[in-house]
Amino acid sequence: MNSSSSLNFDEHRWVIQIRRTLDEELEEDYTEIPVSIFNVPKTLMASNPDSYIPQEVALGPYHHWRPELYEMERYKLAAAKSIQKQLHCLKFQHIVDQLTKLEPRIRACYHMYLDIDDETLGWMMAIDASFLLQLFQIYAVKEDHKTLTRVCSRMSHLFDIAGRKSAHNAILRDMVMLENQIPLFLLRKMFEFHFSTLELSDGILHSMLMGLCKELSPFKMMEELPNVQVSERAHLLDFLYHTIVPNSEDQPRQVTEAEDQLMRVKEGEEKPLVKKSIYVEQFLGEIWKLLSKLYEGPVRVLISKPVEVISNLPWNVIFKLPGLRVLKQPIEFLFISQDKEPQNESLPKYSNSNIHKPPLLEEITIPSVSKLSKAGVRFLPTHGSISTISFDPKTVTLYLPTVSLDVNTEVILRNLVAYEACSASGPLVFTRYTELMNGIIDDEEDAKLLRERGIVLNHLKSDGEVANLWNGMSKSIRLTKVPSFDKVIEDVNKYYNGRWKVRAGKFMKRYVFGSWQCLTFLATILLLLLTALQAFCSVHSCARNVTNIID
Repeated sequence: MNSSSSLNFDEHRWVIQIRRTLDEELEEDYTEIPVSIFNVPKTLMASNPDSYIPQEVALGPYHHWRPELYEMERYKLAAAKSIQKQLHCLKFQHIVDQLTKLEPRIRACYHMYLDIDDETLGWMMAIDASFLLQLFQIYAVKEDHKTLTRVCSRMSHLFDIAGRKSAHNAILRDMVMLENQIPLFLLRKMFEFHFSTLELSDGILHSMLMGLCKELSPFKMMEELPNVQVSERAHLLDFLYHTIVPNSEDQPRQVTEAEDQLMRVKEGEEKPLVKKSIYVEQFLGEIWKLLSKLYEGPVRVLISKPVEVISNLPWNVIFKLPGLRVLKQPIEFLFISQDKEPQNESLPKYSNSNIHKPPLLEEITIPSVSKLSKAGVRFLPTHGSISTISFDPKTVTLYLPTVSLDVNTEVILRNLVAYEACSASGPLVFTRYTELMNGIIDDEEDAKLLRERGIVLNHLKSDGEVANLWNGMSKSIRLTKVPSFDKVIEDVNKYYNGRWKVRAGKFMKRYVFGSWQCLTFLATILLLLLTALQAFCSVHSCARNVTNIID
């Protein structure tokens, strides 16, 4: 489980436990229970360890033995005492005994082998579940439902209904971490001791979880949360995931490893011929900026008509004339192909023939919010889940769900992505959403525009923190196609690349900035001609002869 526990590994106990586990499975097969509590993939863990490793409280066996988290043990015991008071005739040992009977089922939920004996595991789960139930009470109060009891006084400085205390937020972040989950059926089992029927206990637990998910979900403006059944969900993070992400079973199952994609892209890349001249490119860039500003004014009206005339010329005939074949590609790019996708651009194409083919890394390419806004794209918020993302070509409007960002959001987003990567057999829908947001938010200006449009509700310190949050979400372990999202990306790119200003800018980069060698050659020839002219004039006294002619 960790370095300290591995040093104390008991081989004899391991053999006994393996033998007993195999014997038990002859009576009741737990191999059909899917693993639901995973280790965070190393590629994600390396990007931001603090978002995946609990800082305040350990729940479950993965981080239980870390000494820096022992301080919370006394609060866990206080929660266990509070639960025991409600049992009246029963001792807490009775709860532990009941949970210990579920030991094979508990172990089956964890991806890692648990080097813990049965009784230790039973006590651990009973105490950790009691701690969770104490916190869940707060959100049952918010939902106007009856609770088991009030939060014990010893824990009152940790939790508050308003959620303003720093310790409260720190515990919330730890609760949603993938490696810090405990099976949900344990909470259901503990509720059986308090309520007469399973339906009643599930109803109370459901209200608690829904209240908590409303607090945790970044999409707080959702008009209606889906009805997620407690009995069908594995743990808290799984419950939260299914309140946010639409049913992934409706998506085609096509998943591709990112490493394979990187190899294919590298094989297909063209090597640059010569390193570009930085100074020439900067000079031409300044000229283009000046021309772009002029284009925004009356010059645009003067240019639009000639462009229309040029576009309607019989270019198929003209290109057959001697000497004009060389100009075919740049003229077609600039004037003729405005309604078509550029052949050499790294843009996604989703026809019926390739919709199920593995995706390429370039398919997440999309212009930033500021670029799209300048190109005429409007941004409007929706009060729904990520399934409401759409683009309307008629009104040139990109619809995005309202997302609320606070101190807990990054941890929540990252662990949802990690859980999806480990558990989803189909497309990584939520991961694709984070890639889309990462694609359209490049800097502080993009975050500011989305905040002003009401798409981002920023409870962080600045728009720069919003941009950093989304840009830090770029790590993923797999690429996948999500047709609904990819169609939006395709439509946005198609509109953006069809704009005259955008096309002219790409023309400058491809045929002007990219041909600096030719410009340098012409400049060299011009310099040599001027030098020759100067030498000629110095010999034949050109200046004096010109003066005599004028006189």
